[in-house]
Amino acid sequence: MSSSLVRQLTPEELELQKKQVELLDLETQLAQKELDLATFQAELNTFESRYMQVVGIRQEELDHINAQISRYLTLMASNHKFHPSARLKQLYREIAKQIHPDLATDPEERTRREQLMALVNQAYESGNEERLRAILQDWESSPDSVQGEGISADLVRTIRQIAQSQERLQQIEDKLQTLSQSDLHQLRMKASKLEKLGQDLLLEMARRFDQEISMAQQQLHELKTKMG
Repeated sequence: MSSSLVRQLTPEELELQKKQVELLDLETQLAQKELDLATFQAELNTFESRYMQVVGIRQEELDHINAQISRYLTLMASNHKFHPSARLKQLYREIAKQIHPDLATDPEERTRREQLMALVNQAYESGNEERLRAILQDWESSPDSVQGEGISADLVRTIRQIAQSQERLQQIEDKLQTLSQSDLHQLRMKASKLEKLGQDLLLEMARRFDQEISMAQQQLHELKTKMG
């Protein structure tokens, strides 16, 4: 008489299976939301392209007329000297020890670390300690920071992947909400309504900008005349 023994899964293995199913469901939701966001952004980009061709080019011309003041401000800002605090230096070293590209084990991981270090360098150069701490916290809570192999390590990675997927879903929801409330989207909706009435909102805006440009040019001419 023969019998077969079926090994019972450990609690960790059962939990890992459960979390993997949960992660798969989240990834499916995430794929749909990414599509929704990409579609929304593409529609806005199409409208923005026409806006730039009709209105934006005039707005840029107006901005160019007023740019002399900003050039003085830029000159003042360029004289700012960088004096990082000891705490900022220590924080930078702590981050570099964990995510430096030289610590990568494969080319793809090295590329990701290089991109992340670029963000670290930008935050350091601007003296943004809060941004540096946020980058460090994100890294320490990411699946990539988990060391080791086996069920326990896989379980921790999966749990963190779930957390990342949930966070990304929320980010997309927030982004969609922000886009739907943006000036560009509101302008697009208004233009769409007026188009049904036979009106072209962007052309009307372009005519108003032409008037403002003419007035700004006259003001600039008068200032140059006074300054000799």
